[in-house]
Amino acid sequence: MTDQRPGARWLAGAAGVSAVGASVAQSLRRRLTVDDPYQDEAFDLLDRDPSRIVTASDGVPLAVREVGPKKAPVTVVFAHGFCLRMGAFHFQRARLIEQWGPQVRMVFYDQRGHGRSGAGTPESYTVEQLGRDLESVLAVMAPRGPVILVGHSMGGMTVLSHARQFPHRYPFRVMGVALIASAAEGVSRSPLGAVLKNPALEAVRFAVRHAPKTVHRTRGAAKSVIAPILRAASYGDEAVSPSVVAFSESMMHDTPIETLVEFLHALEVHDEAEGLTTLARVPTLIACGDRDLLTPLEYSQQMADALPPAELVTVEGAGHLVQLEQPEIIDDALVRLVQRATPSRLVTLTRRVRDRMRRYG
Repeated sequence: MTDQRPGARWLAGAAGVSAVGASVAQSLRRRLTVDDPYQDEAFDLLDRDPSRIVTASDGVPLAVREVGPKKAPVTVVFAHGFCLRMGAFHFQRARLIEQWGPQVRMVFYDQRGHGRSGAGTPESYTVEQLGRDLESVLAVMAPRGPVILVGHSMGGMTVLSHARQFPHRYPFRVMGVALIASAAEGVSRSPLGAVLKNPALEAVRFAVRHAPKTVHRTRGAAKSVIAPILRAASYGDEAVSPSVVAFSESMMHDTPIETLVEFLHALEVHDEAEGLTTLARVPTLIACGDRDLLTPLEYSQQMADALPPAELVTVEGAGHLVQLEQPEIIDDALVRLVQRATPSRLVTLTRRVRDRMRRYG
């Protein structure tokens, strides 16, 4: 007779996911480059920026950081992906503040249950709620003036959810959008779909909701079970900076198991394709690595087909964390997006003036 106790279900689930995770990790194991250009990189850069708390519609506190003057002509808001935090945009923060100077303000925040933001109820871990959270951030951090939204992975789904729920913001407030390594619908059709649908993973989710004490005793094991799947999908190229890999894995490791399993389910079942209709009103950037296993390139191509004016950037050799793996390409694409989405061309003008000053002293 099968033991139906929550603890037994958890142990059986852990064993099943462990086997799948080990298989994926083994088949996708890559050699890291010995030459590490980011060995001395200050990955805590965002932690030094001014911070504040924005309260979501259901009372969850969201940790926010801002860079640049409040009176900047344009505000760019970044929404990070699943099992990460705002630091996932480290290279964009470092490069784009130099590129844009005082003409663009950047706002970063941790999604609920991630980083320094508070936890919500399990029922609130949905892409729909993330869209409402983004609206709360905009209401406090950018109540006036043009805004551009940048979402990576689950953050891109957050933007699509916001576009569906608050279409009147486009294009009157939201002037442009970037969807990086994302998808308009559930990721069950990706190569990792079989893993996401594995009954063992549902057993972990059951334990989180109904046997929290069991999960508390085994949360370390749970992360070691699921983490290989995320690591396997993160990078496409063999020559990845070990420091960048360690940084991204630290974000994954710090994510609570409750957040991980609830949002993993949300990513599987979400459908925000309706948001694409709203995005047709604004300049849009869609970017993806051609070795992304979590949100494969075909997802981005489908979104681009639905938005003919959108710019589609395919990053060769990159995996799911494309903005960390090949940041220069993503940074350049974001610069182009802001230039396209800002009618006043203030950003372009500022850069030209700065270039002349450097050229002629």
